[in-house]
Amino acid sequence: MVKAVLFLCCFAAALAGVYVQAAIDMEIENRAVDRTIDLTSQLVKISYKITLEHKSKKPIGTYLFLVPETDRERLAFISAKDSSKKELKLTETTTPKGVTFSMTLPAGASNPVVYIETVFTKSLKPFPSSIAQNERQLVQYFGNVYFYSPYPTVTQKTTVHLSSRNVESYTQFKPSAQSESTITYGSYDNVAAFSHEPMTIHFENFTPFLTVTRLERTIEVSHWGNIAVEETIDIVHSGATLKGAFSRYDYQKDARMNQPSVKSYKTLLPASATGVYYRDTNGNISTSALRTLKDAVELDLRPRFPLFGGWRTHYTLGYNVPSFEYLFQNGDNFLLKMRVIDHIFDDMVIDEVVTKIILPEGASNIKLIAPYAIQRHADSLHYTYLDTFGRPVISFSKRNLVENHINDFNLKYNFSRVMMLQEPLLVVGFLYVLFVFVIVWMRLDFSIIKEKEPHQHKD
Repeated sequence: MVKAVLFLCCFAAALAGVYVQAAIDMEIENRAVDRTIDLTSQLVKISYKITLEHKSKKPIGTYLFLVPETDRERLAFISAKDSSKKELKLTETTTPKGVTFSMTLPAGASNPVVYIETVFTKSLKPFPSSIAQNERQLVQYFGNVYFYSPYPTVTQKTTVHLSSRNVESYTQFKPSAQSESTITYGSYDNVAAFSHEPMTIHFENFTPFLTVTRLERTIEVSHWGNIAVEETIDIVHSGATLKGAFSRYDYQKDARMNQPSVKSYKTLLPASATGVYYRDTNGNISTSALRTLKDAVELDLRPRFPLFGGWRTHYTLGYNVPSFEYLFQNGDNFLLKMRVIDHIFDDMVIDEVVTKIILPEGASNIKLIAPYAIQRHADSLHYTYLDTFGRPVISFSKRNLVENHINDFNLKYNFSRVMMLQEPLLVVGFLYVLFVFVIVWMRLDFSIIKEKEPHQHKD
């Protein structure tokens, strides 16, 4: 039985490989590839400008972009656009060579140009992995000198932007050169399909390496004019861990601008946010500062202690927004349109976000439309004051998010306006019963011995 299963798996893999080879038009070639690798933060952002050509001068209908299987788990975001900057739909397929993203190109272009943007998380490895308080943070990047593609490439060039000019070492694959904080590879001509040449860059990176390990976001909708948002956030400094003890004296004496620790960071909230609070397990954190901008509310969050490598913090952030900006109505049909996540800090990394949407009691026919693939959880009920049968709660989660995932979700549901009278009627009914009870209580005589009537004296 086991041998049969292994045979079927191998046969399926072979068929997949044959199918992929058949799907690749070998007449297509990457005429020119201009690749930019941005290593100026904790994220690895790679953008491509690819000019295509068909050897037979035929129109190119479908183009395949390949991501190696070893990088698939670190790929947080990918997008593709044509020469007019119009978004192209991507279809993901797993193949023996890696993960293939297929895109359909607009008809009519003889030499179409494709713009592709990718964002990878946790692709920069601290080396050394532990540093002392006064040492620099060095990281390593491992990549490919060539553009990894199922098509041959006529000419290509790669530009790597670093966060510092302090480069310990880098792969000197000719032609290559370093200028300040930029490393250039190429140009390389006539590169075969699936070519791979290891690239390693060891350099100083002093940008904040903060990772949100878990974000619980609760959105409570009220049809009385308010939407309450509360976020419970766990953050860890994912850079090189602190070696040895922490010295407050040395920390205050350190005048470096680029310390490996994080003192504070800026969170952006909606422009209409009010009643903002920021607290941890010890209570409110008064070191935060709030500033109102034109299109956002900027909150300067300063934890109770600076964050070094391996250190963690946990806090709760909440605010209110008016419902008329996010809740739209057509009769008994309602549409809630809000962000899946807010901007927590620049170049943020979120391992997992869990979003819960609490709707008013009586909401029905609920339909969630997400801006990207999510994991939907089972609906539940939430009880608070004056609730009778519970408020519906819609929950979903997603892993490995970056700033590019700051998009709106749409939540459609039905709600009868008669249900808005439920809570006032419950209050009136309770007060009515209370008053009746008090009246009856005052009129009843619960004494055991009745008082004797006074004797009447005869004249």
